[in-house]
Amino acid sequence: MKKQKVSVRELAVDLLESVEKNQSYSNLLLNHYINKYQLSSADSGLLTEITYGTIQRKYTLDYYLSPFLRASNKINSWVKILLRISLYQMVYLEKIPDHAILFEAVEIAKKRGHKGIASMVNGVLRNIQRKGIPSLDNIEDPIERMAIETSHPEWLVQRWVKQFGIEKTKEMCEINLTAPTQTARVNLKKATRDEVISMLEEEGFEIKASPIIPESIICLKGNLAHSKAYENGYLSIQDESSMLVAYALGASHFDKVLDTCAAPGGKTSAIAERLNGGTVTALDLHEHKVKLIMKQAERLGLSNIEAKALDSRKVGEEFEKESFDKILVDAPCSGLGVMRRKPDLKYTKSENDIRNLAAIQLDLLKAAAPLLKKGGTLVYSTCTVDKEENETAAKEFLLNHPEFEGDLNLADRLPASIQPFVNGYYLQIFPQDFGSDGFFIAAFRKKV
Repeated sequence: MKKQKVSVRELAVDLLESVEKNQSYSNLLLNHYINKYQLSSADSGLLTEITYGTIQRKYTLDYYLSPFLRASNKINSWVKILLRISLYQMVYLEKIPDHAILFEAVEIAKKRGHKGIASMVNGVLRNIQRKGIPSLDNIEDPIERMAIETSHPEWLVQRWVKQFGIEKTKEMCEINLTAPTQTARVNLKKATRDEVISMLEEEGFEIKASPIIPESIICLKGNLAHSKAYENGYLSIQDESSMLVAYALGASHFDKVLDTCAAPGGKTSAIAERLNGGTVTALDLHEHKVKLIMKQAERLGLSNIEAKALDSRKVGEEFEKESFDKILVDAPCSGLGVMRRKPDLKYTKSENDIRNLAAIQLDLLKAAAPLLKKGGTLVYSTCTVDKEENETAAKEFLLNHPEFEGDLNLADRLPASIQPFVNGYYLQIFPQDFGSDGFFIAAFRKKV
């Protein structure tokens, strides 16, 4: 075991500075730090809590800090981050006493800066201790207050309120501040759900069967990626909303399926597990991601997946018209439905990104459409909640492709628990609906 030379809070400052400066993904960087410094499970937990919590609550923390900072634009970014992580612990982590938080903050400030910075950090935090944080009720505008209270960009809150109303937006913003639960899809080709639950319980995991999806399990304790059951291909870690895609597609038996934006292969393998004699052709733009798809197929014991590196907007050059029974277009999107897993997303996206992505999504649908056989099913899905990328894109596709119609049998293919959320030929899941990611699925049928 390596000797740990830096404290968890120092690591949190480094990590958050890298996320801010280099727009690194916090989830990938966090795993890198945990492995690099060989952190214990307790330290890993604390680093995860401080990192995600500080990113999740960034705007709220800055609002609380602002009355105590003079000329905050002149403060080094790492000092601002140190103040944020210290205040996050003071406000949101009850188990850590304030004196311990202040002591460590001052030590880090001395080590990374000089006595003047250490004195400023100490002064700001002690001042907050004495006077308390400012009330959010002082913000009169309800949109601005919701944006700062739930730490979402104001343009996004405004946009969602227009699309979904103030109550639904508030629920969504609040649940985005909570940690997601790990769920997994059991590989029914290898074992039943009960058998896999028993295997995992023997390994020491705390598991329950999902009430939402028949082959889904919920992990209450432990990380399933480290289980022998995962290693031996008995399960795939996947969000429950994402599991619904295979249901919506309805592929079975000898169907020939095309998955156009497939990496890392979660939906591809879910479809392949349902086939008996059929095949899935999985595409991704990047060769290294194609390898990820095949690695998953190998782990799960699925020999009916073929993966290729290809720009899915050019599928017409590679495949013959009407050569697939089912097609999935799981399009690149803003990811606004997965902000609990990737909290940094909300600070980097813009309305312009949404517009640009909506155009790409329609290009992908347009390219895939001719490859579907008459009577076949085309499913379009995204992990976002934005109407421009979802309902509007689906309606525009139908408008431009009179040879397709909305598939009104979509609800019949979905688990009973999900059917109430279906609206005709599409389904919008919000994170607050049953604790999954925000997700959209539309099903189209090619007219005979």
